[in-house]
Amino acid sequence: METTIIDGADREVSIGDGIASGSGRKVPVTVLTGFLGSGKTTIIVHLMRRLPSGYRIAWLKNEIGNTAVDTALAEDGNIATVKEMLQGCICHVLVGQLGQALTEMLVSDPDRIIIETSGSAAPAPIVWEIRKHPRLVVDGVVTVIDAVNFPGYRDKSLTAKLQAQYTDLILINKHEELPEAKLDHALDDVYELNPDTPKVKTDRGVVSPGLLFGLDSRLFETEASVREEESHTDPEHQSDEVELIEITFDADLDRDTLCDTLGRFPKSNFYRIKGVIRIGGEGHVLNWAFGSFQAVPIRKPVGRSKIVFMGEDLSTFLDTVKASFPVREGDVRYTPKGHHHHHGHRSCPSHAPIANS
Repeated sequence: METTIIDGADREVSIGDGIASGSGRKVPVTVLTGFLGSGKTTIIVHLMRRLPSGYRIAWLKNEIGNTAVDTALAEDGNIATVKEMLQGCICHVLVGQLGQALTEMLVSDPDRIIIETSGSAAPAPIVWEIRKHPRLVVDGVVTVIDAVNFPGYRDKSLTAKLQAQYTDLILINKHEELPEAKLDHALDDVYELNPDTPKVKTDRGVVSPGLLFGLDSRLFETEASVREEESHTDPEHQSDEVELIEITFDADLDRDTLCDTLGRFPKSNFYRIKGVIRIGGEGHVLNWAFGSFQAVPIRKPVGRSKIVFMGEDLSTFLDTVKASFPVREGDVRYTPKGHHHHHGHRSCPSHAPIANS
């Protein structure tokens, strides 16, 4: 297929892109969607580094499960405030709390709010909640596509399809990892769902703010359009799509051993593994998606390490997880599908560790 995709790392941004000024200004909101492991957080972190000095971002993250991870990455001077909403999806379970969370973020007087949705969030209720807010304006809905894994997960996740269909801009991420023929196949799948929306290749997760800001979204301007999108969505979709294993522990980890351990988890079952951990006494943010592993150093001290595993049929890997990390009784929680926003979790007995002595 002939594609019209441009590289997205080169356009410069000015401080005025997509921003209203004056005492009565409305703060623009960019909504970033995309399936688990597509690279949303990486794109946001790179985006912060490319903003003009003094341009302040309020970053609202919605995370599956109970473990806050990515706020540890929020060390950039452009971040006015960062907040993680856990234990539910802001498009349904937590949508009633979204407006209040956004109001609280306005206290820091940001130039822009970026909402990073959970991997299985449908965009319509989020956009509508922003449109109802008197001090906010929807600037754009941006969907991140993992070019390597999209052909596989689009058939497992209805919301992955909705994210690709209802958006102002599609970012093609991780395309560098594919030979041309496989990339063309992945792009065919994206074009089948959405032939008209502009598509931009990231440069290993880097994209210019000038492309993401100033989109002036026209999505979901009426309740009727929200109801239409919602007619295809199960309100329990997030908890029906993934299972969770969450662990906490005190010991340091060894990087090589950790890499070997994570390599034993099949990506057909494990969609995403995230955590804040200690390696050699130093804090790191762990990011594993569909078999690709990163441990990013952070300056903030890490007390107890926390890791969350997301995927399907994870109950069959509970013993492997418990035997692979230095966890104790009560340090492991398994959440089956359909139970994410409930506060009751199943604690699991522990076994032996893989840690530095």
